[in-house]
Order: sequence, then structure tokens, then C-alpha cells
Amino acid sequence: MKTLAALLAPALILAAAPIAAQATTLAEAATGKHRSAANIARNAHRHPVETLTFFDIKPTMTVVEISPSAGWYTEVLAPYLKDQGKLYAAGADPQGNDYNKKAVENFKAFLATHPDLYGKVEPTVFAKGNTDGLAPAGTVDAVLTFRNIHNWYMADWAQDAFNAFFKALKPGGTLGIVEHRLPESADDARMKSSGYMKPSAVRAMAEKAGFKYVASSEINANPKDTKDYPKGVWTLPPNYAEKDVDRAKYTAIGESDRFTMKFVKP
Repeated sequence: MKTLAALLAPALILAAAPIAAQATTLAEAATGKHRSAANIARNAHRHPVETLTFFDIKPTMTVVEISPSAGWYTEVLAPYLKDQGKLYAAGADPQGNDYNKKAVENFKAFLATHPDLYGKVEPTVFAKGNTDGLAPAGTVDAVLTFRNIHNWYMADWAQDAFNAFFKALKPGGTLGIVEHRLPESADDARMKSSGYMKPSAVRAMAEKAGFKYVASSEINANPKDTKDYPKGVWTLPPNYAEKDVDRAKYTAIGESDRFTMKFVKP
């Protein structure tokens, strides 16, 4: 005669299967135990769930995250896409300078911390003069860039970046942008030094590359940001470029005022 445990075992397995098969939601990925308390705290400033929802990112998509840095957004995207989708992390050129080599090493070390979540992430190269390697041409559902465009603009290759995004995306694919916002009334020269970009300038580069503007969102807006700091946007948290000078003031302001834009490749 079978024991009660033996009789119940198949039912328990069947009951557990749907739970185990459930895909990770954006909310679960954004607040999961794989993330540090400090990174989770930044959700209040960066709004990853709302932002990725605005970009209409689905778990079945092939996505490129541009310049993932230490992996803050990778922590959200990788678990969300790991079962049904694909994530390319287009980062620094390991053949570049020592800083870039170290950045690549650090990112690979980050991926190794949770191979169950990050093991399918494919690092690729995206750098000045080497923009075509971010993903195979015409294979990507979405390209996402968070607070990066000012760096390319200051180094005079922002348009090349947009052209590369257009090439990588499938027709109908999405380009999602979050960037520090410079007022339209400000001098254009400030985009070369402050870390802030005018939304109109970013839209112009996207449209020049062939993208069609879809919509903007105020998800990542911060009206407390006056954008007039001694060391540009890096004065604010999390960088605190002025160290302890007026730290309480900058903490109260919070992270930068950011615009969020969605484009599509026709």
C-alpha cells in the first residue's frame, strides 16, 4: 500500500509546476533579493517598473541595454528576460584604455554573482568608432539607454550612436531614452559640459537617424532640480561631485530631472 506522502507527491509536483514556471515580473525583478538595499532605494528616483512599462518591454523581447555600467538596470532586465527573451549588454571596449578594461572586468564579475539570473546576458561592445557590434543588425526589439547620451554628445559621437541603434532594431522596434533634462531656454553650449541635454536636441538626433517619435513621459521628472550646480549634474546624488559640500542640500533635491522618450523604427 502506498503511503500518504507517495499518493500526494504527484499532486504536489503538479501544483508546484505552474509556480516554478511563472516568469519574473518587473516588480519582482526591481525589488528582488538579488538587489542591494541601496539599489532598491534608487527605485524611488529611477522608476524602473514604470519606465520599462512605458517602453512596453515584454519578457519575450530581444533587448539591448546600452552602457550598463555597474548593472543597475541589468539587475531588473536580466531576470525579466531570462526565460523567454534575450538581453545584450552593450558596454565598453575591452581593447580600449585601462579604465574601459577594468569596467568590462567589473561587469563580468557582476554577472557572475548570480549566474541563475545573469547567466544568459550577452556582453557586447559599444564604443566610439565601434558602434556596430552592439547586436546583430535588424534582430532587436528594443534598444534602451539610461542617462548616457550626454557622454556621447560631449565626445562628439552621439549621432553615430543613434544610427547604430536604428541599424540594430527590427522594423517596428523601440528606442527608449532616459536623459538628464536641460531647459530648452538654456544655452546649447551647456550640453557640452553640464551632463544635461535638451529634449529637442535628442529628438532631432533620433529623427535624423530615421526614428519616428512616439511619446514622452514625466515618470522621471524632478522639479526640485535647478540644473545650475558647480559640477553639473554630477553634483547631485548619487555622485555628489562636491563631496560633503552642501551634501544635505543636494540630498534633499534628489537625483536629476530626467525626460523619458519613446521612438520607433518605421
